Amino acid sequence: MADAPDDAIDRLYGLALEEFIPARDALSRELRDAGRRGEATAVKGLSKPTVAAWAVNQAVRSQPPAARELWEAGDALAAAQQAVLSGKGSGADLREAAERERTAVDPLVEAARGLLTSSGGDLSETTIDRVRSTLHAAAIDPDARDEVAAGRASRERAPRGVFGGDEVAAAPASAKGGGTAKRDRSAGSTRGRSAGSKGTEEKPTRGRSAADTARSREDEAARKREVAAARKREREEAAVRQRERKAAASRVARAENALAAAEARSAKAAEQLEEARAREREAVEALADARADLRALS
Repeated sequence: MADAPDDAIDRLYGLALEEFIPARDALSRELRDAGRRGEATAVKGLSKPTVAAWAVNQAVRSQPPAARELWEAGDALAAAQQAVLSGKGSGADLREAAERERTAVDPLVEAARGLLTSSGGDLSETTIDRVRSTLHAAAIDPDARDEVAAGRASRERAPRGVFGGDEVAAAPASAKGGGTAKRDRSAGSTRGRSAGSKGTEEKPTRGRSAADTARSREDEAARKREVAAARKREREEAAVRQRERKAAASRVARAENALAAAEARSAKAAEQLEEARAREREAVEALADARADLRALS
């Protein structure tokens, strides 16, 4: 970010998630007190990462070789996609590049899976899905890669582009079908453009493409159902945790009230004891005076 100290920002995004806001605000005050108002304003404007973005940052920071492999795999996938679009690439090359990119994401996802939340629990599967999606996006989207590679992501991302996201699996099959159709038409032309031969070659190609598209849609529908179910479980678990926190807070409040009442009673008893001891001392002194007066009269 312009006008902000890079080293300080790097440290902020490397902190535990719950430490981000206090550390950011403290740094902003420090810069403002030093007269560096532009930097102070820039730091104050830094957004706290979402849980998924924070996990991505930590994974990329802790696994530099895996991150480099992902960027290289992403560049190769983008090149393969462009080659297919320009008619110079093959479906096999695109599938190979897509598989390399998917494989490169796995170690970073596993690194994120090993992180713990601020409460000491594991990251939810929904969060892990968002981590994976953000890494896929950073592999092929230059804008997403800039902040992810720097370990400064503040929000999760979704892959975009011609073959971004779930389309990346279906695209190679479609590309293969397109290439086959072109070869079939060329072969038909060489054999005298036989209409029967051409029709025979093209129909299976269209059939395979439609089947691939149907499978892709089924996979997408299944994935959406899984995500919806995971989000529902997460909401239910969050509700349970919220009730447990409220119950624990209520128990703590009752215990604190009981302790305060006991301390008040103890203080009052100590005060009464001190008053009784004072009266006892006065009585002893009065008795001594009386005895002295009696001896003087004898």
